[in-house]
Amino acid sequence: MNSKLKKIAVAMGGVSSERPVSLKSGTAVLRALIQAGYDAFEFDITDTNPILPDGADAVFITLHGAFGEDGQVQKLFDDLLIPYTGSGAASSRLAFDKAATKDVLVKHQISTPAYTVLREVPDTPPLPLPLVVKPLLQGSSFGVHRVFNESEWRVACTDALSYDKRVLVEGLIEGKELTVGIVSDTVLPVLEIKAPGGCYDYNAKYTVGTTEYIVPAKIEDSLSELCKTLAWDTYNALGCRGLGRVDIMLDTEGHPFVLELNTIPGFTETSLLPKAALAAGISFVDLCKMIIDLARFGA
Repeated sequence: MNSKLKKIAVAMGGVSSERPVSLKSGTAVLRALIQAGYDAFEFDITDTNPILPDGADAVFITLHGAFGEDGQVQKLFDDLLIPYTGSGAASSRLAFDKAATKDVLVKHQISTPAYTVLREVPDTPPLPLPLVVKPLLQGSSFGVHRVFNESEWRVACTDALSYDKRVLVEGLIEGKELTVGIVSDTVLPVLEIKAPGGCYDYNAKYTVGTTEYIVPAKIEDSLSELCKTLAWDTYNALGCRGLGRVDIMLDTEGHPFVLELNTIPGFTETSLLPKAALAAGISFVDLCKMIIDLARFGA
C-alpha cells in the first residue's frame, strides 16, 4: 500500500448514459480497496460540479463516458491538486474523441480501419460497405451500428447522430475481436471476445453469460506479441498513464487494426481488464492496489 495514500474516494456514477455501469464498477473497486486495507469510501458524482469530501488523499476514478473519461473530471482534480487514477486531462480528452484518436494513430503509422467523420446523413455511405457507425463521444456501444446494406445506412447514421453532433464512420473489419489491457508499464495477455453474432453491443457487454471470453486469446504467439506492441504504441502515442485498454480487430488474414483506447475500462464482473489481469496472476484486489498506487495529478 502507498503509505501516503490511505483515504481513497471512489468516484462513481456520473452524469453520462453509462452511470449504471459506473456504479457497478465503483462498488466493486470500493470493496476491493477496503479489503486491501484502505480507508475507502463512495464518492457518487451526480452533477458536473462535485464537491470532493474533506480528507481524501486520492480519487480512484470509475466514471465512464462524459465527465469521466473526457478530461473534465481530471481537470477538476488537477485544480485541487488531488492525485487520481488513470490518464491526465489532455490525454483523456484525446482518447475519448474517436476521431482525434484515429488521427493520432494515422500520424504514428498504427494500423486502423479507413474512416471519415460526418455531421449529417448523406444519401449514400461515404466508404465501401460493410461499415461501422458510432458517435464520437460515447462508450458502452451506445449508438453503434454495423451497416451491411445501403438500406440500413440512413437509419444507422441518424441514430448515431442522435447521441452526438458528429459520428465516426469506419470500415468494418471482420475476424477476431481482441482487447489488450495495460497497467502501468505491464501489458496484459491478449483477450478474445466472442459475442453472439459477432456483435459486442451493450447487452453482450454487461449481461453475465452472454459473451465468451478467451484469455489468453487463441492466436499465434507472433500475432499476440504484435497486438501487444500495437497496444503499447497506442497507449504511448495518446500520452496515457496508469491504465488503459486497447481494442483491436484481427482480420481473417491475420492483420490487426487498432480501433480505440479506453482510458477507464470497466471493473464489473463481466469487464475485460480484470479478466486479463487475472490471467496474468493479478487478483482483482491487487489490480486495484496497483492502480491506486499510481495515482497522481497534473500532466
